[in-house]
Amino acid sequence: MRNYLKQSYQLKEVKYCVNTLFFLFTLLFIACNNDDDNNSGQNPISQLPPATQTGANTFGCLLDGEPFLPGGGTNPLDCVYQLINGERFFNVQGNAQDENFNLIGLSLSTNAKEIQEESTYILIENNPNNAFGGYFFNSGFVYTDSTNSGELHITHLDLINQTVSGTFFFDVIDQNGHLHEIRDGRFDMQFTQ
Repeated sequence: MRNYLKQSYQLKEVKYCVNTLFFLFTLLFIACNNDDDNNSGQNPISQLPPATQTGANTFGCLLDGEPFLPGGGTNPLDCVYQLINGERFFNVQGNAQDENFNLIGLSLSTNAKEIQEESTYILIENNPNNAFGGYFFNSGFVYTDSTNSGELHITHLDLINQTVSGTFFFDVIDQNGHLHEIRDGRFDMQFTQ
């Protein structure tokens, strides 16, 4: 009888250890099951490129609260600062495809207006001597205006090495009347003249 009680006691200890180990392994598995590829819990701004001034060819912003980074499609990133008929025209544009393969583009431009380092430009209508922001979705382009505007700040401009950097934000109303908010924008580009 004593052996039986001893074996019964040992069996209870083994079951207790097995249950404890099972609980600990389950807890460890849950704690380590971190989906590193899922950015849903990550701060959207931290997913944008850093605001640099080296000609790194980067562009990013928050489009309606979600990270917008150029990629996919033809010519995802482009920048020009051209002298045409004695007037300067600046344009930086980023293009991306969404999960449904819709082409989305964002641009910052000047129309017959020079840009200068450490200068801020109000993004309004696409008219001569103005700066403006643009939003493209599939087949339609819309621009900032006097009601839905923003700002472009040029933080760096090097005409010799052809690099330009800046920050931006703006609002636009698309063809369907929906407001799109572009925030925390930054770019660091090499441009063609």
